[in-house]
Amino acid sequence: MGLRIIIFVVSILTATLTFAQKTIHSQPLAHTFSIVAMDEKTGDIGVAVQSHWFSVGSIVSWAEAGVGAVATQSMVNASFGPRGLKLLKQGKSPKEALKILLASDEGRELRQVALIDARGRVATYTGKDCIAEAGHIQGKGYSVQANMMLNNTVWPAMSKAFEKSENLPLAERMVAALQAAQKAGGDIRGQQSAALLIVKGKSTGKPWEDRKIDLRVEDHPQAVDEIARVLKVYRAYEHMNNGDLAIEQNEEEKALNEYGAAQKMFPGNLEMKYWMAVSLVNIGKVEESLPVFKEVFRTDKNWKTLTKRIVKNGMLKVDETGLKKIMDVK
Repeated sequence: MGLRIIIFVVSILTATLTFAQKTIHSQPLAHTFSIVAMDEKTGDIGVAVQSHWFSVGSIVSWAEAGVGAVATQSMVNASFGPRGLKLLKQGKSPKEALKILLASDEGRELRQVALIDARGRVATYTGKDCIAEAGHIQGKGYSVQANMMLNNTVWPAMSKAFEKSENLPLAERMVAALQAAQKAGGDIRGQQSAALLIVKGKSTGKPWEDRKIDLRVEDHPQAVDEIARVLKVYRAYEHMNNGDLAIEQNEEEKALNEYGAAQKMFPGNLEMKYWMAVSLVNIGKVEESLPVFKEVFRTDKNWKTLTKRIVKNGMLKVDETGLKKIMDVK
């Protein structure tokens, strides 16, 4: 009889532990700091996050144009992301959606989650069992939240940084909040990954246009500084893309200005230098382009091979004499 009781108790314990593992411990441990926010001027909505956890953006950040954004973290319930967006899309307020999400989750006290809708309304929750230091602050059109921080000044620093940078675009404001968090102490374990996701406030029905910024740093010892650097690269390539579009529309002067703006941001980037030189040629300034081509060709001769190819499809508008000058630079 005693053996049967022991077996019965062991079976119950095993079942309990298995249940706990399925509901909680099998889920990602994305202890982190994040911000969800809306740009009052443009209506854009976004999430920015950093954690000492690999690929944090793949589990914490969720957003849909015209709907809202969700950050789900701590002992992550990843379903809060798509389910939260679905509830917002159905017309639920962030507070109503949050209440529904938590009611169905037995691990709610280990969760931290924030929701913002396309109207800038927010709802945030920090479970009582989140690892200290943990907390959140809601502001006008944003919420900052953090757990497992070195100290309790992290999320107040995020809030202050976001509010003080109102003259900047939404992406830069959100990164400023991450930088402030890190400066205040950040994750007690350090840094590893970061992400920035921004969508339009109104859906166009074209997802490839509605997702404005989607940047990730998956594994880096200085993830916050790296996401800031990558955002700057993104801005430079916005100029490059505008330059490409200008070339398609035969607006060579505009293309030159756009490529020039990109090059000023990253003067060592060969791609940017090269298309700057191409633009100079296309507006009749072959002689001015030669020193730029020379620098590019010296660094990587493959660009010289490419030059011949883009004459054929009209991207480089040059006669045989001009092309020879370009190809002869040494």
